[in-house]
Amino acid sequence: MKKLIIKVESGFWIRILINPLTQKLRSLGTSTRIRNSPDYCLCSLLSKSLGVVYGDLGTSPLYVFYNTFPDGIEDPEDLIGALSLIIYSLTLIPLLKYVLIVCRANDNGQGGTFALYSLLCRHAKVKTIPNQDLTDEQLTTYSRSTFHETSFAGKTKRWLEEHPFRKNALLVLVLVGSSMVIGDGILTPAISVLSAVQGIKLDHPSMSSDVVVLVAVVILVGLFSMQHHGVDRVSWLFAPIVLLWFLLIGGIGLFNIWKYDSGVLKAISPVYIYRYFRRGGRDSWLSLGGIMLSITGTEALFADLSHFPVPSIQIAFTTVVFPCLLFAYSGQAAYLMKNTSHVVDAFYSSIPDCIYWPVLLVATAAAVVASQATICATFSLIKQALALGCFPRVKIVHTSKRFLSHIYIPDINWILMILCVGVTAGFKNQNQIGNASGTAVVIVMLVTTLLMILVMLLIWRCHWILVLIFTGLSLVVEGTYFSSVLCKVNQGGWVPLVIALAFFIIMYVWHYGTKKRYEFEVHSKVSMAWILGLGPSLGLVRVPGIGLVYTELARGVPHIFSHFITNLPAIHSVVVFVCVKYLPVHSVPEGERFLVKRIGPINFRMFRCVVRYGYKDLHKRDESFEKKLLEGLNTFVRLESMMDGCSDSDDYSMCDQETEQPNVLPNHSSNTMPLNMDGTVSSGDSIVSLNGHLHNNTDIVSSGFLSNVAEVNELEYLGVCRDAGVVHILGNTEVLAHRDSKLYKKIAIDYIYAFLRKICRQNSAALNVPHESLLNVGQIIHV
Repeated sequence: MKKLIIKVESGFWIRILINPLTQKLRSLGTSTRIRNSPDYCLCSLLSKSLGVVYGDLGTSPLYVFYNTFPDGIEDPEDLIGALSLIIYSLTLIPLLKYVLIVCRANDNGQGGTFALYSLLCRHAKVKTIPNQDLTDEQLTTYSRSTFHETSFAGKTKRWLEEHPFRKNALLVLVLVGSSMVIGDGILTPAISVLSAVQGIKLDHPSMSSDVVVLVAVVILVGLFSMQHHGVDRVSWLFAPIVLLWFLLIGGIGLFNIWKYDSGVLKAISPVYIYRYFRRGGRDSWLSLGGIMLSITGTEALFADLSHFPVPSIQIAFTTVVFPCLLFAYSGQAAYLMKNTSHVVDAFYSSIPDCIYWPVLLVATAAAVVASQATICATFSLIKQALALGCFPRVKIVHTSKRFLSHIYIPDINWILMILCVGVTAGFKNQNQIGNASGTAVVIVMLVTTLLMILVMLLIWRCHWILVLIFTGLSLVVEGTYFSSVLCKVNQGGWVPLVIALAFFIIMYVWHYGTKKRYEFEVHSKVSMAWILGLGPSLGLVRVPGIGLVYTELARGVPHIFSHFITNLPAIHSVVVFVCVKYLPVHSVPEGERFLVKRIGPINFRMFRCVVRYGYKDLHKRDESFEKKLLEGLNTFVRLESMMDGCSDSDDYSMCDQETEQPNVLPNHSSNTMPLNMDGTVSSGDSIVSLNGHLHNNTDIVSSGFLSNVAEVNELEYLGVCRDAGVVHILGNTEVLAHRDSKLYKKIAIDYIYAFLRKICRQNSAALNVPHESLLNVGQIIHV
């Protein structure tokens, strides 16, 4: 049996806690559920994290040396220098930076650029849409560290909050990184699968390249077609394949070191890096674009944190992934020392003939898994962006009943498939695709580094020397790689830039339009004095039922309500303003989701309900949402009746009148009733609206009820209204730019934003409002 506990917060907000301990455990995230579940053990988590997280990083040996030396190897000593660069790149970026440092900056198990942005939004007021309230900071999942205002962290916080330009610049930085992750989600499947099936030509040299591309395209179409089955099932299927793949490449690498040249192990010395650059000069510097591919997949590692706990990812990398990759690259270098002409197909040429076909099959399967890692990262990122108002509404399917982070987005999946197939069939060359992938990866890493600087200062409060060391090492390595890949923009590097630019425009324009619409709602709020002046009947006929008016405002009466009551002659006897908002937290516990408050005097029957979600939460399509909302309303009424007649409605009305500066509304003088000195209005008008509608409810409705509503229990009154029906009222708003707006604003609002609103899901579908009880109210606003 559910236990009901009431907690009173400041301002008479009511928070309904149902089974607090159970809800707390349920909201702790994926990692806690996994650790406490008997179905999962550490070995299972390690193998599954290999399957989903490290597939991309593990398939890099298929194409790294070919992209490093596309014109052949002139000096065998260059192999030692390139191998030394690979070793230290794997050590500095994936191991030290991401696995040991960046993964610690997760938001309760959530990773990626938007997770870092959410952390920053909780510690500083840098969110460009200021829809947060003080009550949001009292959430159990709204964790943040405190610091003195005179500290370096406090100064950094004030510096970020001082100018809107800096807040906008931070958002742009996040969107750039996110756009590049999406671009990598297109390029990684293309280069991984194409490089894997390229091994067929080694055994059949006469085979046309078009046949290889066709095979790669068929595999890619099959991969994207099976995404609806979900990550949970895919990881069970792919984890053994990837584990076998790592053991194979590690074993083959050890064999090649023993057979061909164990002298390559001297690459552990960084001296050979210096000699490599001194000997090759500009050519060695340009080859960094190929060496960069040895660490592709690292950004997906951080973005895929939501699927598995951090310890399992760290242990899997240090015990399996890292040593096997070192052996694999060293083994290929040892083979190429004796066979420099085989650099084009270095991986497959170095495989012993007796296991060639088994390795080819496992390589192809591992390439599919590598693609899965970046696809999962893209889905997670889109979900976070949508919740934070930075992406158009798309359908999100949760593929696991146990883990909310396992999602599938059909629209994005098919867009990725089309673009991926187009890149594969268009380039037909893994070298150009590799140049494109390297550009995307290094930009994502640079963005992560810049965000981590703020995280280390604001959240971790690290000493500035430690921050300087981290920043210096990261920027030196990544900046060097970035300078190299920029020179290959005309050799395929332009692809991720074009793709990222398209997604950046979509995300930024959507956020810009959402922000402008929110600003309009804030400045056009209806004055409580005007509402109270209408009287309890609001100057209309109050018909039986409950009207749920959806709004983006957490405070005040929205402009759409005044538009509604000035154009229709009736309104429901109970009106609830519902604000569904997403907070910069990973999840909101069920018991803390609903906040209920009264608007105006009691006889107005007007309430507000703020429904809060985290970017990982699911807004389900079932009756529980409406049921819980009405239960919260009843609980609020019960508690309010226990407060010895003390109601916050008057305080709230005064607060709204003082803080709001609404626009002039249409004259309603004919329906306005005089406001009494005590802030209440006679309830006579509201009784009339119910006459003839509730007379069948003989247990409640009587002449005494019609003459004096105050004598009837409000809970029973709410029950009658609920039985009469619940109607969901949504604003169907068309947003246009002002005539005197600048050209770029007109293009953004009137064309791009309008087009995105037409092709994205309707707001009613996103909120899962039943169509049989939906009422759309249209209006045009100019921003």
